[in-house]
Amino acid sequence: MAEGTAVGATRGHSSWASFAGAVLLVTAAFVSVPGAVGQGQPPAPAGGQPAGGRGGQAEEGRVYGPDGVWWGLDNTPMIPGLPWRIHDANRPQPPVVKPPAKVGGPPGDAIVLFGGGDLAAWGVRGQDGTLTPATWAIADGVVTAGRGTLTTRESFGDVQLHVEFAMPSPPTGTSQSRGNSGLIFMGLYELQLLDSYGSRTYADGMAASIYAEWPPMVNIAAPPGEWQTLEVVFEAPRFSGTAVLAPAYLTVFWNGAVVHNRQRVAGPTSLLTVHQYSPHAPELPLSIQGRAPVKFRNIWLRRLKGYDTGAP
Repeated sequence: MAEGTAVGATRGHSSWASFAGAVLLVTAAFVSVPGAVGQGQPPAPAGGQPAGGRGGQAEEGRVYGPDGVWWGLDNTPMIPGLPWRIHDANRPQPPVVKPPAKVGGPPGDAIVLFGGGDLAAWGVRGQDGTLTPATWAIADGVVTAGRGTLTTRESFGDVQLHVEFAMPSPPTGTSQSRGNSGLIFMGLYELQLLDSYGSRTYADGMAASIYAEWPPMVNIAAPPGEWQTLEVVFEAPRFSGTAVLAPAYLTVFWNGAVVHNRQRVAGPTSLLTVHQYSPHAPELPLSIQGRAPVKFRNIWLRRLKGYDTGAP
């Protein structure tokens, strides 16, 4: 057994040596072949400009800016329904907006309606149409709803609105008598504010409902006294004479959850009648109801101007 083992070991060693030698020969032959991996590669384009773009776009049709930066193309198909080509070098660049200093704060192009100091952007409109100064109480950067309805001195159409609010604590009342207020876009289209934390009312009148039309998709109300947020995109209706070209739409995020996703608004808000449009001005003031001592802070909005408007 000892001899047989020695012979087997010797033969195994001899076979391995032959195999290894063959591998070295093949490897050496492969490396010496022109054009193999690591050899014969074309040099990188000069000036840092790539020979082809995403998808293999050739140099033809490329448009470069005066600084040599690739701006886009001028030989690609037109995007259906738009006056622009795919990757069009001449398509307007979006306006540059300074980001907010902190999360939830106003971007650089926002109109601050209440930043904790005063209510100069607001007034209270009397029955004769006269706008008088707002008298809601302000303390520690928070305004508490009082008598009357606040109305912005400026008018708006399409907007993005940010509002932070807290319901009265301890809570009092039930149903519609519990912490009631509302955001009324253009003074006509109401997004309800209500204490809906463990408090039932009719679904299309609860917090974040498009009043008397659509309940929110979920109830994500925080307890009374805790701060809540509403992020709203309001698209104003369009009219031509007496004809309605487009209805109003609301997209609403309540405490981080989408509760209306570009929901069509049937018409100006009313309590017990079917909502129907009547033509009105393209821009009108925003209002906040003052029915209960709801607290507000950090109210700002941005005018929405659409795509391809270009930098100012």
